[in-house]
Amino acid sequence: MSQSNPGRTTAIVAYITIVGCLIAITMNMEPKNAFARFHIRQAFGIHLVFHALAIALTFMGIVYLSIPLYLFYLVLWGYGFLQALNEKTQPLPVLGSYFQKWFTFIS
Repeated sequence: MSQSNPGRTTAIVAYITIVGCLIAITMNMEPKNAFARFHIRQAFGIHLVFHALAIALTFMGIVYLSIPLYLFYLVLWGYGFLQALNEKTQPLPVLGSYFQKWFTFIS
């Protein structure tokens, strides 16, 4: 398998937990790659929304929503990860375009 896109590895690393996302941000410092930046923003958004909702549900005591939350997270994560593997830059359904706007500090 040839690696035609130089930002592909960085994009894939971004989806491997929130720590992987932070590593990917540093990997994309020099040289900057637009493909990697796109997927770092998508992955950062997925991880951030998941953790924020998990914390909120825990404090509110709404345990029965944890399984749908995990399923939602896994579906979005899988979609984004497959997009990175296939070298595509299609935003995630529902939230992807917002992630690109909100996380402009990731360059």
